Amino acid sequence: MPTIRNVFSSLAARRRRALSRAVHRGWRWVRETGAVTADRPGALRFGRIGEGTRLAFPQGTVFGERWIELGAHCVIGEQVTLTAGLMPDLDLGPDPILTLGDGVVLGRGSHVVADTRVTIGPDTYCGPYVYITSTNHSYDDPHEPVGRQWPRMEPVAIGPGCWIGTGAVILPGATLGRNVVVAAGAVVRGTVPDHTVVAGAPARAVRRWAPEQGWQPPMRTPAPVPIPADATPEQLLALAESAVTEDPPTE
Repeated sequence: MPTIRNVFSSLAARRRRALSRAVHRGWRWVRETGAVTADRPGALRFGRIGEGTRLAFPQGTVFGERWIELGAHCVIGEQVTLTAGLMPDLDLGPDPILTLGDGVVLGRGSHVVADTRVTIGPDTYCGPYVYITSTNHSYDDPHEPVGRQWPRMEPVAIGPGCWIGTGAVILPGATLGRNVVVAAGAVVRGTVPDHTVVAGAPARAVRRWAPEQGWQPPMRTPAPVPIPADATPEQLLALAESAVTEDPPTE
């Protein structure tokens, strides 16, 4: 026969499980309700927010929304900062300051700080904690604290189809071409040509693609096999399972 202590312990465990389920259900409801979309912008009044775009809850710091334009089907992670202008409530003129193309992804905790023009091309993916800024403090006076010196601003342009790795920093004046890869933790300034992979701080080109030579230096792994257009989900799953289970080649 169960003891009173066991009965109370069992009741407490059930209460904890019920409370845990309630907390998780409540948090899912809060995240869903607090997300920002074109249909449910909440208090944010963007210059444009495209169909299918979603800012996850909780949002980071957002101001100057009137000068921020978000394309369609963008994914903005939690705690992402999007700002236009040095501070809230400034009149920045008739033109947008920060523009995201269609299908842009900004990972959790990323910051896009646009005090002058910043454009991110369509289908550019940013990992978590990426920092993109058009502003940097100057250091003209060696006797004045750097944080008190008036910042310098230069436009930033990121081309379509780029991949920017976790923790990368894109500095004022940077121009990235089409399908550029920025390695995790890289610090980018200046111009990066199309189809270039950069890494390091400051970032330097480590691989480039050209129509005549292909990738230089060559890739160390074989190119992936294209997925057949008529493949069914079951066939794709079978292919993935066979790739995981087959023995590695021997030399």
